[in-house]
Amino acid sequence: MKNIPVLHVEGRSLAEAYERALRELYEKGTRFRTQYDKPGDPESLDSTMCITVLDPMAEPMIHKAFPGGIEDLREYVMELQGAKDHWVKNMNDTADTRWEYTYHGRLANYGVWKELRHYESVEAGSFKINQVEAVIDKLVSQPFTRQAQMITWMPNLDLECYDPPCLQSIWYRIQEDEKGVWWLNCNIRFRSNDAWGANFMNMFGFTMFNHDIVAAGVAKKSGREVRLARLNWHADSFHIYGKDIDAARQRLFDRLKSTTWEERVYSFTDPMIREIYNEAESVVREKIREFDAR
Repeated sequence: MKNIPVLHVEGRSLAEAYERALRELYEKGTRFRTQYDKPGDPESLDSTMCITVLDPMAEPMIHKAFPGGIEDLREYVMELQGAKDHWVKNMNDTADTRWEYTYHGRLANYGVWKELRHYESVEAGSFKINQVEAVIDKLVSQPFTRQAQMITWMPNLDLECYDPPCLQSIWYRIQEDEKGVWWLNCNIRFRSNDAWGANFMNMFGFTMFNHDIVAAGVAKKSGREVRLARLNWHADSFHIYGKDIDAARQRLFDRLKSTTWEERVYSFTDPMIREIYNEAESVVREKIREFDAR
């Protein structure tokens, strides 16, 4: 029998849970080939992973061991809020090499795609649903519902897509405490999650999406105080590509004994970090404008 390991970790903060997940994968993952390997690439480390972040906004929130910087986190948060939705390709145009989807596009405009008709880009599809607004409304009217869910998968497109959505679903449920505060619990499922190259950015981005969009939306419409409760992150395939294992060793695994926890993390509330994060917005918008002009 060949079983893919099913691993579970828990941490109070995003950074703590992320590091524990990487360590668990490194110690207990299995080896796999992937369809993206180049000749000579080592096999990837892989598992099914369940990560529970008990307090997603707790400090220290940011782990240094991800291939990016604070500016990249800001750009990804903006992407999840729709800043790059117009970068999606016309699905029937083989010469169009733009993205096949964005997560925000699938969540806020589920059911439609773009096609080229008579040299004009138009929306195709028989229905369009803004799942974000629908979920917010459902939580406001019935916070204990088990039906507040958003999905991305569109079988008519994604079964033949070269790089289909990794994010599959987001599920919410609210609990109320003795002071009347609403706590937004969230389950997120990825079918495939690059543990080294993308996972931290994914978890940070969706934490901010939950905070800035969903919790804020529920609070505005309900008049209640809404805070983030635990985030449960499930990845069917939580992996480090073989080509990235050496970099992961050098930047994290081989440094665990020689560095302190404080040396491996940032606090998101650190004034310098927040300044970099906030100032990155204008840089990202200019980057998008330059790309659009080209």
